[in-house]
Order: sequence, then structure tokens, then C-alpha cells
Amino acid sequence: MPDLPPLPLTDVSDLEARDVWRALADAHRALGELKGLCASLPNPPILIDTLSIQEAKDSSEIENIITTHDELYRTGPGSDPSPSPAAKEVKDYVSAMKIGM
Repeated sequence: MPDLPPLPLTDVSDLEARDVWRALADAHRALGELKGLCASLPNPPILIDTLSIQEAKDSSEIENIITTHDELYRTGPGSDPSPSPAAKEVKDYVSAMKIGM
């Protein structure tokens, strides 16, 4: 993989299109491998659910809504019926993302 300059670029003339296309091809190949590996999981949606929870938790921290992964996983179906307000907010964020998708 070629060495790409750090962002933000100050002089784009140093960046050759060939290097960009090569890096893009490498990224495309890696995503294809990930897709194949995900398809081999017994329950592929669990990976997406985990990533959604991580994204919702991290984004909520920007709004000063702080919770832990442990607390979020304890508020799943059939578990703690009264989660903390922060965990409830993050779970609502995850639900909204699923509706949006």
C-alpha cells in the first residue's frame, strides 16, 4: 500500500491519482473480505447491532449522555426493565438508526 500524506492535504499535486485508485482498490478488497466473513457468522445481524450500539454510545457522549457497554447490554430484551435515563437514551438512538436504515 502506498504511503499517503497525512490529512489535511496542503499540496494536492503531490498526490497522484494512481495512488488514490490503488488505495481505493485495497479498501474495496478488504470490505469484500469483511462481507464474506460476516456472511459466515451464524447470526450476521449481531455484528451490525453491536456496531450500532457502539456508534450510539459514542455519539451520545458528545451530548454528555454517558453510559457503559455493560449497562447497555443489560438493558436488552428480557433483561432490566428499568434502565438508567442515559442507557434508555442510547437505546432510543439505536432504535432510531434502525428505523432510518
